[in-house]
Amino acid sequence: MNAPPGGRRGVDVPDGRGRTGLDRAGRGLHGNPDVVVREVEVTSDGWHVLRRTTLDVRRRDGTWTTQQRETYDRGDGATLLPYDDERGTVLLTRQFRYPAYVNGHPDGMLVEAAAGLLDADDPLSAIRREAAEELGVVLGEVEHLFDLFMSPGSVTERVHFYAAPYTPADRTSGGGGVVDEGEDIEVLELALADATAMCRDGRIRDGKTVILLQWAAARQAAAGAPRPGPATASDR
Repeated sequence: MNAPPGGRRGVDVPDGRGRTGLDRAGRGLHGNPDVVVREVEVTSDGWHVLRRTTLDVRRRDGTWTTQQRETYDRGDGATLLPYDDERGTVLLTRQFRYPAYVNGHPDGMLVEAAAGLLDADDPLSAIRREAAEELGVVLGEVEHLFDLFMSPGSVTERVHFYAAPYTPADRTSGGGGVVDEGEDIEVLELALADATAMCRDGRIRDGKTVILLQWAAARQAAAGAPRPGPATASDR
């Protein structure tokens, strides 16, 4: 991280997004008496923030150790599974994900539930925004399911999970994401049975999406609804 002379970017000098005080994260934590934060260093202040924190941790045997942990802070996010009980379908997306591509995915094109960072919005407003932008769906009633830490060993992000019913009439646009933000998203309408089969055979490998589809399958089973027969997965 290159700081201007006499200052530290993101600490006492604004970084590229106008932020300061990025080194204060964690310094005021007092909920766990067995953890004491000693130092927080901002090691990267790109679009998201990488920090190296030095902390003292009391082990179960009573001894104290000094540790360092790196945390990647990209903000919190929200994700959504729209479902149509009458037709037995769900709405998902397909888009290119370079991190998956570079880590062994054949082409980097992941089938996922719609999702996005909260930015300055509350979780419900954010997921309504993402549903409109990515899926072209205007949501009515939305159910909050749970909030999960998806990679707590290094990433601070907490993801808010939602589900909502939809009908063909709720698809008011083609979706596809925000072009100015580099998004190029394909909308998929799949039979729930087909989507859950894709989890089993590896065609769906995204964690949040597997969780949401498992929730939907359990919901369907609890309701005693018959599983829809083979249905053609129709793209938008």
